[in-house]
Amino acid sequence: MSIDAEGAEDAAAPRPRSLELLGAAVGLDGVSIRFERPGDEPLIIVDDFDLSLERGRMHCLAGRSGSGKTSVLRVAAGLVPPAGGAVTWEGLEITGLADDVITARRRKHVGYLDQRGSLVPGLTALENVLLPALPEKRSRVHARRARDLLHRLGVGARAGYYPERLSGGERQRVAFARALLQQPAVIMADEPTASLDRLTADRLIALLRDLADDGIAVLVASHDQRLIDAADTRTLLA
Repeated sequence: MSIDAEGAEDAAAPRPRSLELLGAAVGLDGVSIRFERPGDEPLIIVDDFDLSLERGRMHCLAGRSGSGKTSVLRVAAGLVPPAGGAVTWEGLEITGLADDVITARRRKHVGYLDQRGSLVPGLTALENVLLPALPEKRSRVHARRARDLLHRLGVGARAGYYPERLSGGERQRVAFARALLQQPAVIMADEPTASLDRLTADRLIALLRDLADDGIAVLVASHDQRLIDAADTRTLLA
């Protein structure tokens, strides 16, 4: 399994000392990912993989379909544990923590967008965006932010629509608004432009770039060359 890192020596923008003390927004230290195959050798996705992503930076996991981009992203998001190594969020090692503890911390720290733009049937676009606020008392601030995000992503007019009435690209943008609702430290997105037309994809790339420039860590998995080029650093998985 070959891994080529590019742009690793790029100079980072100045950061507040408080963030320096916290550590990288997301870190992978010696991470191994493999899938057991009965009657066969384990399938190794990555072995001894390192990544350190600070706030204000955008990193792209690049590579062809099946190269392991999604697997690395899901491990970084704490959705599945690595076979070896450690995952940290701002200095806190989450590897080995109970699932409910990781889920609670992820709700505050990570905005995750899967490739399908999965939405909950029976809830409107606006209600889907508001889902991350459910464990707390939803407020007018949440509702206003949700509507603002939908408008910024070009689907404000679809706020009252149910998922079955939305196109694939519209569902993806609603899911992206949901990932942004809690103003997370890290946005993780799996092939976020895959179901979008070129114009909409370029707008989304510009938004991701703006988020990074505003101090959010952005980690994306993509084979979209324009998205790869927009990143500060990139890792090629092959």
